[in-house]
Amino acid sequence: MWKWEADGHAKAVIVIVHSAYEHHRRYAWLIEKFRVAGFHVITGDLPGHGEESKVKSAHDEYLKQYEKYIKLMIYEATQYNLPLFILGHGLGATLAMYAVGEFKYEIAGAILTSPWLHLQHQPSKFAAALKGVSKIAGSFKMHHEMNTKLLSRSYEFYTEMGRDPYYNSNVTIRWYHDVQQFMKAIYQLENHFKDIPVLMMNGKSDKIIDIQYNRQWLEKQKLSEYAYKEWANCYHDLFQEPERDLIYQYTEDFILNRLRTIGYIV
Repeated sequence: MWKWEADGHAKAVIVIVHSAYEHHRRYAWLIEKFRVAGFHVITGDLPGHGEESKVKSAHDEYLKQYEKYIKLMIYEATQYNLPLFILGHGLGATLAMYAVGEFKYEIAGAILTSPWLHLQHQPSKFAAALKGVSKIAGSFKMHHEMNTKLLSRSYEFYTEMGRDPYYNSNVTIRWYHDVQQFMKAIYQLENHFKDIPVLMMNGKSDKIIDIQYNRQWLEKQKLSEYAYKEWANCYHDLFQEPERDLIYQYTEDFILNRLRTIGYIV
């Protein structure tokens, strides 16, 4: 777990939960933008990710491990006694949805980018063929083939992340089916997510997920306050897209508006 403190007086603290296969270093640009704008940031590598992924042939972690790590990050964020926001991306956004409903901590708002609720980019048919026997074949490995050209249109992102030694999209059959069941359970939940302000953003040209599921989930939560934004032409990793400065500003405006609403001078 890592902490970056605001440059000057802090307005709030933001917990970032990264997606499957990646790691917190991919958020260096976003972390610095938040820090300079006056926000503390807490993030880190989910279990089995980052440095650990270099020595693993495939992701085989249990989702409970992710849950415990996110709970620890949120607890650390509460120690600042500042308004707390959670930002989750991809599978990290789905985990954040669960965390907001499950944990007792007070959260001022949630930013959810490209949540995994229904994957349109699937691994090979090998996975589907073994669905009924996953308990037997659960340790078998497969490649999700989620490469950088599916995630972003940015040439800068390709060159920086194309040979990322910490990015690993190999998984076990058991892990993949656990994630599928988790996504389905979160999508079907109603009245579990706390009534807090939410900003959900998706790329209209996302190659990884079916964004219609995300909008449907948001609308059926019956929240008092939420914003939904689809970014034209954008792929899955919004904060790695050529439009990321605009996307960041939209995100910061959401946070600042929320701080004004609860009485913080910004």
